Order: sequence, then structure tokens, then C-alpha cells
Amino acid sequence: MHTALEALRELVFTDVHWWSLVIRATVVFFAILLLLRIAGKRAVANMGMAEFVALLLISNAVQNAMNGGDNSLVGGILLASVIIILSRGFQYATFRWRKVERLVQGRPTLLIHNGKILHDHLKAELLTVRELRTLLRKQGIHDIHEVCDAVLESDGFVSVTKKSEVVDEMEMVRNDVY
Repeated sequence: MHTALEALRELVFTDVHWWSLVIRATVVFFAILLLLRIAGKRAVANMGMAEFVALLLISNAVQNAMNGGDNSLVGGILLASVIIILSRGFQYATFRWRKVERLVQGRPTLLIHNGKILHDHLKAELLTVRELRTLLRKQGIHDIHEVCDAVLESDGFVSVTKKSEVVDEMEMVRNDVY
């Protein structure tokens, strides 16, 4: 039977060296970042059910790899702190250096140009025409011919410029409204 002192010891003292926890968290962070980058843009913003389940299972699968069997409160806080610090570091690095941003976040992909679907680009992003139409409908666009450009941004969101918006903007420029 555990005494209160033994229970407190299990909460406070780690079973694994602190530096081992830091290294494990760092390696897992980079591995998951790489895997999500390989998975593509859609994995983050427009997850389907399979991608969502995979993300949940990944988080469970890497838990033991990070904590090395340590279940202490201090170990958990240390791991969370390392992940937050790494995340914040990547936010700064992607803000500061464009090459890091491209490496981590990728580049936007043009999906529609002048009302024409770029099927090769859809294929490269593993996006079907049906899925693209769904994304457009969510933005109130029901006819692809209304679209001047549609871009799959590096965060997974599809940005759309309607042809009518381009015409309106050209009229404003002509009339010196800007």
C-alpha cells in the first residue's frame, strides 16, 4: 500500500532523466512535423474522418516514445514545455526566415485559373474535383466558371478570387477610387 509520501514522490520525481525527456520530446516533435508535412496541406485544415482518426492515433502512439515510461507530473509538464517551446521557436523561425517557412509550411498551389480546373495540380494535392467543388460551395460559389483563381494555401484553406471581384477592382482603378 502506498503512503501519501510515496504517492507524492511518484508525482514529483521523474523515472527518466530530465534530459532524456527533452531529447525524446524534441525528436518526436520533429518526426511528427515531418510526417504531417509529407501528409500534405489538406491533413491540417480540411481533414477527413480518416485523417482525423490518424492524427488521434498518432498522438497516442508517440506518447510512450516521448515519456519513456515516466508518468510523473513533472515529466508531463517538462514534455509539454518542450513542445510549446519548439512550437514557438518554429513560429518565430517561419516568421523570420522565408526558407524555413517554405520548408515547414510548403507553398500555395493554384487549383483553378480563369475558370479552368488545373487537374495536374489537383492530382498533386490528392484532391478530387468533387472535393474542390465542396470547398467552393462552402464559400458560396456554385459555378467554377465564376472563379478567376482558386489557391490551396499552405495552411490548407482554399482562397478564391471571383471574376466579378476582379472586374469590380478594375472598374475602381479606372475610376480612381483607390
